[in-house]
Amino acid sequence: MQNNIIIINGPNINLLGDRDKSIYGNETYDNLLKRCKSEAIKKNINIDFYQSNIEGELVNKIQDSIKIYDGMIINGAAFTHTSVAIRDALSLFKKPIIELHISNIYKREDFRHKSLISDVVTGIICGLGTSGYILAINSIYEMIQNGNK
Repeated sequence: MQNNIIIINGPNINLLGDRDKSIYGNETYDNLLKRCKSEAIKKNINIDFYQSNIEGELVNKIQDSIKIYDGMIINGAAFTHTSVAIRDALSLFKKPIIELHISNIYKREDFRHKSLISDVVTGIICGLGTSGYILAINSIYEMIQNGNK
């Protein structure tokens, strides 16, 4: 049986490869999507991607995902630290969710240390660069197989 997962990315993730390389590395967003798709094929996972710089669009996508996907990986980016609306939408998704950050948010500015979404997700990956996405795909696959929520 093929599992369906979505990877949702918040503001500025589309600028990977151009953005502060000392924090986010050299990999471009397009290359990251290709690597994720390749990993998903190995696990027989159908994977969709969504990126927006607009909070309301992210909320709509999370709500729309409830009936479509078996799991979600979300890099809320800056909205992780500010959006109660995204947190509330995620709390309605009663399937595995992995919160993902490319950088280690706890080694950055104080305001980044607080995640408004951590208490409604299944697990958190941060500080492993874009490789965290591959780890998240493998982890969510295992969670879905094992019935973890």
